[in-house]
Amino acid sequence: MTTCEIIMQDGKKMVFKLFPDKAPITTASFAETANSGFYDGLAFCRIVEGFVIQGGSPDDDIMTDSDFHIIGEFAENGHDTGLVHCRGAISMARDDAPDTAGTQFFICHQDADRLNGKYAAFGMMTDGYDVLDELAALPTSGKETWNKPLNMPRMASVRVTSDVPLPQVTRLP
Repeated sequence: MTTCEIIMQDGKKMVFKLFPDKAPITTASFAETANSGFYDGLAFCRIVEGFVIQGGSPDDDIMTDSDFHIIGEFAENGHDTGLVHCRGAISMARDDAPDTAGTQFFICHQDADRLNGKYAAFGMMTDGYDVLDELAALPTSGKETWNKPLNMPRMASVRVTSDVPLPQVTRLP
């Protein structure tokens, strides 16, 4: 089994089961990024209650691009994983082009069927829904500023463990 644990600075945590058998590129890239310590200290920099919480930007600004990209594993890009964006799903954020996911990811606060087939979901929350709900309820600056939290909640650590070998990651420029 492949799992991810996100521990917030206040000690609360969210745990996910990841699906390298369905989204191998996405899972391997996320695991490599997480286990390098990249996410440690970064914030969930976009919060839309009833939709998603998003983090993983190197400077806590969702408009900042990553230094690398990966192939988007979702149906509209020719990779139908069968994974859906229901409450607790973890998925990669990207811009309009299909192969532009890098470090930013999001967690669905509620079912988001409109994202199915358009974004690369790669895991499902198994524990920590109370933490997700607390994060989603934080006050933000509003839609004009991409729902930036007024006090950004920071991740102390994000780590992935796996009892199966993950594939070698091929990253795009």
